[in-house]
Amino acid sequence: MQMKKSIIGFGQQFKEILLILMLCLIVTGALAQEILDKLKQQYENTPASNTERLYIAGKYVRALFFNQQENQAAEILKENIQIAVRYEDGQYAANLYAIDAMNNRIAERLKESQNSLSKAKEFAHKSKDQEIKGYVYYCEGWLYVRNNKEGEAVRSFLRAINYFDQSHPSPTLSSRKSSTYKELTSIYANWNEYQLQEKYSLLALNLAIQQDDPIAIFDAYMLMGYMYEQRYRADETKQQLRDQAEKYYLQAINTYNQNKNNIPFPSNLSFVANNLAHLYLTSYPESFQDQALQYAKLAQKQGLKTQQYTHVASAYGIMAEIALKNKNSKEAKAYLLSALVEISKSSVPDQNIILSIYENLSEIAESDQNLTEAIRYHKAYMETFKSIYNQEQLELGKRLEAQFDKERQQQQLITMQLESDKKEQQINLMQTISLQQKQAFENLQLHEENQRKELELTQLESEKRTQELKLSRLETQSRAHDIISFKNEISYKEKINKYYVVLILVFLLLICLLLYAYKQRSKSMRQHTELYNFSLDKERQNSKISNLTAMLEGQEQERGRMARDLHDGLGGLLSSTKINLSQITDKLDLPMKDDMQKSIQQLDTAVEELRRVAHNLMPDLLYRFGLQEALQDYAARMSNDCLDIDVQFLHYKNQLTKEQQLLVYRIVQELVNNSIKHADPKQIIIQIVEEADSYCITVEDDGLGFDVQQIKGNQSAGLYNIQSRIDFLKGRFSIQSEINLGTSVEVLFPKNKN
Repeated sequence: MQMKKSIIGFGQQFKEILLILMLCLIVTGALAQEILDKLKQQYENTPASNTERLYIAGKYVRALFFNQQENQAAEILKENIQIAVRYEDGQYAANLYAIDAMNNRIAERLKESQNSLSKAKEFAHKSKDQEIKGYVYYCEGWLYVRNNKEGEAVRSFLRAINYFDQSHPSPTLSSRKSSTYKELTSIYANWNEYQLQEKYSLLALNLAIQQDDPIAIFDAYMLMGYMYEQRYRADETKQQLRDQAEKYYLQAINTYNQNKNNIPFPSNLSFVANNLAHLYLTSYPESFQDQALQYAKLAQKQGLKTQQYTHVASAYGIMAEIALKNKNSKEAKAYLLSALVEISKSSVPDQNIILSIYENLSEIAESDQNLTEAIRYHKAYMETFKSIYNQEQLELGKRLEAQFDKERQQQQLITMQLESDKKEQQINLMQTISLQQKQAFENLQLHEENQRKELELTQLESEKRTQELKLSRLETQSRAHDIISFKNEISYKEKINKYYVVLILVFLLLICLLLYAYKQRSKSMRQHTELYNFSLDKERQNSKISNLTAMLEGQEQERGRMARDLHDGLGGLLSSTKINLSQITDKLDLPMKDDMQKSIQQLDTAVEELRRVAHNLMPDLLYRFGLQEALQDYAARMSNDCLDIDVQFLHYKNQLTKEQQLLVYRIVQELVNNSIKHADPKQIIIQIVEEADSYCITVEDDGLGFDVQQIKGNQSAGLYNIQSRIDFLKGRFSIQSEINLGTSVEVLFPKNKN
């Protein structure tokens, strides 16, 4: 018997949520209270004059916040921030403000979160501690991720790693590095950048192994297994990815078994066991059915111990699927009922899981010809489906795809209602000929009789209220007569007052008309002046653009001419000189022949250098293959043993015109040349991100850096060339640099509107 919707999908539906909870290490129950009490004791026993108390306060505030004690956490955080800002070194205030920014973002206080982040960056700038600067940039990236700005988040995380790499060892450095690696892994997973995802996953795993931290090793193995499983789901023909996922899941379980006493999060074991069982059942041959059952039982046992009822329900679902494959519907039904009981124990039961259970139970009952039970489960399925549908309908709305889902679900609802009506008719037909149905009908009649008597009693009470209403109306009429007589007395006075009011209103109306005419005339004059100024500005802008266009075209034509002259003129001359020298070499003696060979080699070097200069002056790859190939070729040519240049294109669709691509290429070329010439870097990162309405170009290096204030007002040729090209693109750029920490230049310009 095939089921419409396999209940073993529970594990897949909850993987991402459970993975986030696992990586955040948010513990529950007695263990959470034990950690909270320990932090409270450390905080209270540390003197207020000791700066270590400020770092303990940060940990204590996070623990209070995640245990729903937000008010107490806010009070302690405010108190310690007031102390931290008094210190000359801003690392303590920066740490607490960063924690406050993340807490406010979780509580959906977006404005307060951004203000706290700005203060954290301000105090971090005052500190010489590289680790706290990295932590603040990690916090900034964390906030960007939650605000759906993943491109900015990647830049912040990379800057955080740069600071962490320059930091001295500390108790918190490794955990902060690991958190940054995991965030980057998550972003690159969303972008389907599997190579970068694998890179940072392996960095997190290696860091955990270096620390010899069983908790971090377990999480890293789990992360690697999940990554390879997701890649396999995207392309199930690559079975080596499936085997890699199995390998890392098994290593995670082995790590747990070898370090049971040192891993205080036993709920993770049931999660891993469920994933591995699901992998064996859905992706391996039937001969692996015993392994799937083994790990499903392990997940069920461990889930009951740790009260992870969702994990238990997932395990029962896998067991039910195995039983159905073995054509044992009775055992499958028992497992499904057990799953329903366990998921109902959860504090927030997932309705999609309950929906799957009811649907599968209905299918099993129908296959067993138990129509009464089938229609009962089907009704429960319909009620659950309606509640899910109503909830989803509130969350959809703005997107066109959501409207499609809504119509599709409505069609499913109508179809299932028709099926339900059909099954109800069948069951009603069977019940009409049974004694039980007759008894139910008699009970219904008695119930209707009771309702009829209650209705009569309600009617009597209604009549009583009607009499009271009539009496109230008579009293109201009496009062109305008194009011009419009073109105007649004052009506004469009101008529006289009306005449005065009309005269006053006419006078005020005339004044308003005069004021309106004056304002309209003033407004017309202002609009005329503004229109004239706008036309003048537009004419100036067009003139500036024309000058820039002519200048840039002249530069590119001169570059092309110089490249052709060098290549065709001087290049040909050098090549012919080499040929002549080669012919003379054959006629010389051995000592002179060696000297001549050295001269020929120097000519080869000169020819190669000439070709490189000509290529830089006019990149042929740009016109033949586009910006991406040209920049990657340029980075490869400029890289060497002492310099690594990395080019990253994110969401780039190659929609720039050739003219824009050339401008971008010249801007990047000028920035990289300046970095190599002045900063002595070891690594340069070139990142081009295409957003919805704009392009963002970032060139970062880890070189010597400089004081940004010193270049303000500097009219050097390099900066002038960069600025003129950016003006032509109608963009803007900003420079951030610190001495010995490197330089970051960001260029932002809008897309062309067709």
